[in-house]
Amino acid sequence: MQFSLAAVVFLATLARAAPRARIIGRDEPAVCGDQEYTAKQVAAAMEAACTHFQDGTDVNDYPHTYNNYEGFEFKGYDGPFQEFPIIPGGVYDGGSPGPDRVVITEDGCKLAGSITHTGADGNDFVACEGTS
Repeated sequence: MQFSLAAVVFLATLARAAPRARIIGRDEPAVCGDQEYTAKQVAAAMEAACTHFQDGTDVNDYPHTYNNYEGFEFKGYDGPFQEFPIIPGGVYDGGSPGPDRVVITEDGCKLAGSITHTGADGNDFVACEGTS
């Protein structure tokens, strides 16, 4: 059986994309302080966090480990976790990260929750609506 060069390239592209985890939690909006995020915005931030984490890349040191010093339950998921900025104007690509974050699991890139510095003491976080 012979394969054309185009078929080999196509199969190689599929194989390269296959290891990406299916991102769980795409349909969850978030309200962080006075800022509302649609499910699409949350999903875009999750996708970026997952891609950077899996590729070993970052944008201004994001995503990075989130240690959960505040003790959020995060849907019962165990860590380790990664945090990544969620911003109103699109996907974070540098500059000020703002106060809001999505938190994903390192195992499977599942949405653990959304957190914010808005209303927290110092550099702590509080839960966005829907995160416990």
